Amino acid sequence: MQSLPLPLALTARLLPVAVLAAAGWSLSSGPLAAAPATDQEAAQGTPSTQGTQSTGGASATATAPTAKTYSAAPAPCGAVATKTIESLVPGAKTAGKEIPSTDKSVRRTCSWNALKGYDYRWLDVSFEITGSNAQAQKSYTERTTEKSGGGAVPGLGDSGYSVVNLTTEDKQQTREGVVLVRVSNALVSITYNGSDFETKKAPSTDEINKGAIKAAKDAVAALENGQTKG
Repeated sequence: MQSLPLPLALTARLLPVAVLAAAGWSLSSGPLAAAPATDQEAAQGTPSTQGTQSTGGASATATAPTAKTYSAAPAPCGAVATKTIESLVPGAKTAGKEIPSTDKSVRRTCSWNALKGYDYRWLDVSFEITGSNAQAQKSYTERTTEKSGGGAVPGLGDSGYSVVNLTTEDKQQTREGVVLVRVSNALVSITYNGSDFETKKAPSTDEINKGAIKAAKDAVAALENGQTKG
């Protein structure tokens, strides 16, 4: 076989290299190359990356526990204003008396009571801290269902409810009002009752209901102003 002249042989050997080089240029920098990503596209990532990031973020959000707003119950005896105590429980020591609790970080209660003349009044204020908003809502729903016959109190905490009942024992009437409020993962409970031992009658429903709601507003304000972040 006759050998090709050197220039022709060299050209034959270099031709495939030139073709491959040209193809590579076409794919990377030529008209067949993919358009370079813009700054916005680079920031957003590819569709597959976006999907992974979005899914991961949603999963993290779904599994993240709800943070507790309140981690401890406030001092209940300082939760109601002095003027409120004086008007609702005339003659009572405004300092109140805290009821012993097995765990003060979870539940605390203060009580005021007094007999002035023949009029007797009793007020209890309780704070209870639950593990989550959902747990507090569940307890709130159960308690308000048990004490049916009342109604919602608009603008009081996340949920507010009041009910007033009349009881009679040995011809002596006692009217009791209960207000229950949920504020995030905390529950505020107010019990206010009264009797007149001279007439054997009880204070009016309006008086007891308004008194209990007034004490509840003071207690909720004390909770919110002195909240302990979890």
